[in-house]
Amino acid sequence: MDMSLKPVAGRLPLLRTGGSRQTPERVAEHGDGWMTYPHDIPSRSRVISAYAWMQSLCADLLDDPDAAPRPIRLGFASGIKKLRRYLNNLERIGVRHVALNLRFNRAGMPATLQRLADELLPDFAVES
Repeated sequence: MDMSLKPVAGRLPLLRTGGSRQTPERVAEHGDGWMTYPHDIPSRSRVISAYAWMQSLCADLLDDPDAAPRPIRLGFASGIKKLRRYLNNLERIGVRHVALNLRFNRAGMPATLQRLADELLPDFAVES
């Protein structure tokens, strides 16, 4: 795995999670990035331009690649095509990292990871 935010002067970047009712200025002053929970694309787009943004996303990858999204805690269950579209939209508005959380995924983990590696990750390959 390669980190896009490289350690500076031998230290790892500090990524803040959530907001804890702190101002964006305080979060920016005391962190190198801000990882948030999923929000709708228009809301996220309004505030993202000032940050190197990342977010978490809980996902349940369904067998049907065209399955429509349905809400789950902190994310959604869907087919891989809808997941790809959501991730593409996040990328379009400036989200640079998504921590994909599979704790609610009902399919077998080895098969799910293989599907993600084969069918999704090539669309988001980072150029070296």
